[in-house]
Amino acid sequence: MRGVIAIEEATIDPGSVSTIGETIKCLIPGLVDIDAATASHAKRLLDLHEDRLRIMDEQGVEYMLLAHTSPGCQGQTDPQVAEQMADRSNKWLSEQVKINPTRFGALAALSMHDPFQAGNELRRAVQELGFFGGLVNDYQSTGSDGSGRAYYDTIDYDPFWKVVEELDVPIYFHPRYPPPPDLASDAPQYGKRGHLLGAGVQFHLDLSWHIYSLCSGGVFDRFPKVQIVVGHLGENIPFNLHRADHWLNMPHKQSSRPCKYDYTYYFKHNVHITTSGNFFTQGLKLCVELLGVDRVQFAIDTPYEKTEEGMEWWRSVTFDGSDGEKIKDDIARGNAIRVFRLPLKL
Repeated sequence: MRGVIAIEEATIDPGSVSTIGETIKCLIPGLVDIDAATASHAKRLLDLHEDRLRIMDEQGVEYMLLAHTSPGCQGQTDPQVAEQMADRSNKWLSEQVKINPTRFGALAALSMHDPFQAGNELRRAVQELGFFGGLVNDYQSTGSDGSGRAYYDTIDYDPFWKVVEELDVPIYFHPRYPPPPDLASDAPQYGKRGHLLGAGVQFHLDLSWHIYSLCSGGVFDRFPKVQIVVGHLGENIPFNLHRADHWLNMPHKQSSRPCKYDYTYYFKHNVHITTSGNFFTQGLKLCVELLGVDRVQFAIDTPYEKTEEGMEWWRSVTFDGSDGEKIKDDIARGNAIRVFRLPLKL
């Protein structure tokens, strides 16, 4: 079967199911029976070899890259608990992939409390478990109440990025809901604005800030071979690149900014984007025009988006010109095979 490759597809190990209750409260506001909803959501996440695979066959999805669902390790404030979750999740997922390696691959879950430990876990996952990279769910929650946030653009995380560069594997950046203190009814931002949480608004606002910070903070100057992947058409950053570059390139900014180049440069050299959950044809074409087709890959965002909906949209997408079919094929599969070095035929 030669079909599309979807690279931002969620799952969860059985031992972590109990951690998704907070996500359910945000995902389905006003829900009364949290336990039933959690069980239903867990069933969708855990299902790899039955309904998910059947729908993949029906819809022409050849291969999925799987990763631990958000917030995963990034939602665990205790470093030891987060590290144990990563270890357990990666071992479980490696066993699932072994059941059907021609249809599934994996990205490693990583605790980001300790950059040295994160690098070691990534190395283990890639070299021993056969994973094709890692996935982090935005910032790492820290502190006893979860209100602390660790971002990965500081020099403290250089040991992690050094390992990423040595292994030459991508790191996928995925959004997450805010920690519990930010969800309290008296929280200043989202306490009275729960309707803004999640994929519609809050996800791209939070994660785009992190991506801007990585680009402008000098990470890619110190580690120029590092590649990251950002879903949902780059969390809307491509649509703001002109304005962001305009101000970053101002003379008074250039003299003090910690990066050598502007955002567009890094998006063309260090950042890849995907279509996950943002089935927007005009936006996709703008991204291809701005960044180049080699920087764009296909994803669905299973099970948060329906595979059927994503594939119905993808079948409707066309690109003009004599190379239109090649552009579509590169986005659908070729780029993922090259960037993640997947064991599939181009």
